[in-house]
Amino acid sequence: MRYELVIFDNDGVLVDSEPISNTILAGYLTELGHPTSYDESLRDYMGAAIHRVHDLVEERTGQKLPADFDEELHRRTLGAFQQERLAVVDGVEELLGELVADGVAYCVASSGSHQKIAAGHRNAGLDQWFEEEWIFSSEDVGRGKPAPDLFLHAAERMGVAPERCVVIEDSPLGVEAARAAGMDVYGFTSMMPADRLVGVTGHFSDMSQLPKLLA
Repeated sequence: MRYELVIFDNDGVLVDSEPISNTILAGYLTELGHPTSYDESLRDYMGAAIHRVHDLVEERTGQKLPADFDEELHRRTLGAFQQERLAVVDGVEELLGELVADGVAYCVASSGSHQKIAAGHRNAGLDQWFEEEWIFSSEDVGRGKPAPDLFLHAAERMGVAPERCVVIEDSPLGVEAARAAGMDVYGFTSMMPADRLVGVTGHFSDMSQLPKLLA
């Protein structure tokens, strides 16, 4: 493999959690007087750090979200994760097994909080594949995606130069962040149309296709 580190986004790439997360976000924003459909939530917020929600709502309406918005959204999302069984994205465990067998390092760099990532991994049974020090969150940096900070932080902590890293993403904001970090990025098109993932190194729709792309 021509890369020394594979950096995975989490929601929608490793764990099939985007439908739950965006349903909750859209519903909560609508409840607060900012009508948002599920599709609009995917379009505007998928892959983004929470500050983007605040920024867009204020930009569009001139209103600030409640001071406890982040805490309440987090509570609702974690509650849903406990009530509904999350699935590992098809083919992920086989892919991780191949990376382990080939001695290729990997990690997670997610816009979600550490608590949300851990809850999702436990629920889906993916926690056995990730050491705590291989998990990075937008909480760890000043600016989340689409800024490059999170991916650069992950690379630094894992001890790999950015140009030797590859990012696996499923959102336009994540792709933008990876490109800004100077990393190759492959777009997973299970939820997002390929034409929305502009500037990727390549596209794939099934995890079984990825090893050949990274070889």
